[in-house]
Amino acid sequence: MHGFRRRFSILLVFLFGFFVPARAELSLLPLEERAPVSLECKSALLMEASSGQIIFETNADEKRPVASVVKIMTILMCLEAVDSGRVSLDDRVTISKNASGMGGSQVLLDTGEVQTLDILLKSTVVGSANDAAVAIAEHLYGSQELFVKQMNARAQALGMKDTVFVNCTGLPAQGQHTTARDVARMAAALFGHELYYKYAGIWMDKVDHGDGRVTDLTNTNRLIRFYDGCDGGKTGSTNEAGYCIAATARRGGMRLIAVVLGGSSGKKRFACAEKMFDHGFANYRLLTAAERGTRVRGEMPVTGGSLDSVPLALDGDLTLLMNKAEAAEIELKPNLPPSVAAPVAAGDEIGSVDILLNGRTIARIPVAAAGSVARQGFPDAWRRLWEGWMF
Repeated sequence: MHGFRRRFSILLVFLFGFFVPARAELSLLPLEERAPVSLECKSALLMEASSGQIIFETNADEKRPVASVVKIMTILMCLEAVDSGRVSLDDRVTISKNASGMGGSQVLLDTGEVQTLDILLKSTVVGSANDAAVAIAEHLYGSQELFVKQMNARAQALGMKDTVFVNCTGLPAQGQHTTARDVARMAAALFGHELYYKYAGIWMDKVDHGDGRVTDLTNTNRLIRFYDGCDGGKTGSTNEAGYCIAATARRGGMRLIAVVLGGSSGKKRFACAEKMFDHGFANYRLLTAAERGTRVRGEMPVTGGSLDSVPLALDGDLTLLMNKAEAAEIELKPNLPPSVAAPVAAGDEIGSVDILLNGRTIARIPVAAAGSVARQGFPDAWRRLWEGWMF
């Protein structure tokens, strides 16, 4: 690996000198054409979290019910409301009859019971409690119906093109569906919240109802206890959806997200996720290729400007997900014009650099002007004429 890093660094220096980027446009085409491991499920997808790069997928765009995996969006929207300051974890929430009457998995909330949003969030993340999820929805938007509208709006904002939410719990409902690809998108958004991990790693806990009753909570995601590096995820199962999970694991600075939908049993669902994680961690690693602000070697000629040229910089941070066996087969292809016309403003995009793996473009880094050049005025023309005559 050290040899590869050295060769890669030499390539970068040769093309750019010393450089720094800001945002990189990543291709989301799978790195592998088919699943390299046997998976007993209807749909699956393995993704690296920071880049969104997909390692492999199976039926990733097949619309399916996903049971309580729907709660990923419920939890995400609650965390975002906390982050924005619109609600607080200390908020005291009175449980409605509608919330307490939810079927399926519950934390056994009573009508009129008061719990903090913190407890409701913990109950939803750890115990997949439907009553707690509805109580959160009602607290945030007044009713589950209004909350669901916001769920669908948030899904669209995340690029979840094949998702329709009908409720916030994942209980069977006509017309409610999503895909492995869309689940991965919303899971990546959730797993990026530091506060989420306050709850996700809890294996067992209790909820005190304040009237002498106590409900035991056990995490529905057994991987947090039995798979090295797994620190979060959401399970779900119904007769219609089969056994599902969206889980995340982190090792050596790399976070992977495994989505398994339509498994035939809970045990096989977890086994699929473990196989996917094993393959990802065994065969891939992250390589920091660029950082925002790094200057590109040389300057871009400017025509009709007060200056003859303008410095350039890479406009994006880029971390590449690399197959360990293919890491040395990287090429860099600059896409820059021979010159630009004034005026030029700092930050104007001038061109890009393509990152190629085995001849295929897997990422594109914008290149921007690192300074400004105004149009040439009479004083500039006179100065240049004089300098040319004198020197």
